[in-house]
Amino acid sequence: MGRSSDARERLVRAAARLFLARGYQAVGVDEVCAATGVPRGTFYYFFRSKSELVNAVVDRHALALWARLEAAGAVDGADHAARRLHAVADAVGEIQAGFELRFGALVGCPFGTLAAELAGADESVREHLASVFADWEERLAVLCRHAADQGTLRPGVDPVLLARILLAQFQGMILLARTGRSTVAEIPATLHQIIDSHLLEGAST
Repeated sequence: MGRSSDARERLVRAAARLFLARGYQAVGVDEVCAATGVPRGTFYYFFRSKSELVNAVVDRHALALWARLEAAGAVDGADHAARRLHAVADAVGEIQAGFELRFGALVGCPFGTLAAELAGADESVREHLASVFADWEERLAVLCRHAADQGTLRPGVDPVLLARILLAQFQGMILLARTGRSTVAEIPATLHQIIDSHLLEGAST
């Protein structure tokens, strides 16, 4: 296959699957190459290091997440910020359910899992993950500010803080689910409860 145009994509796709299934540290460059039939030399043509590969994997997951969040914003009543927030909660729950179905186990958030493994060991990956989390939080904050502008947030609720709470709650629920303290179904259910607790009564309808 050599340096064919799709070799890089196949490497990133395989690495994304392997990292989710077994973790970053357990998967080596040779295994990624073997899974794709791409020679090791071609790997280093595209990526100077395994860190560059993981950053490309992060980008792949981020693009998929942004697409799901944008699709969630296209629900009926998309001009209604509260409904869009609830649609986002459903979307992240569906992503986790899809992972569980695909891998036969709850593998967690790709960003949170990589952060737990690498944030203290690889500065390049830490910075890359930090930018993705910041982007995710800002996307939530846009919806929360929109809800505030529409007068659907409870008095005194800071939309920026609410966005951070929702992101942190999602990551926390994933951790609890992975340790058996909750289930995938509880992730969106809990997010719905938190969203409603910050909205005026009836704002979601």
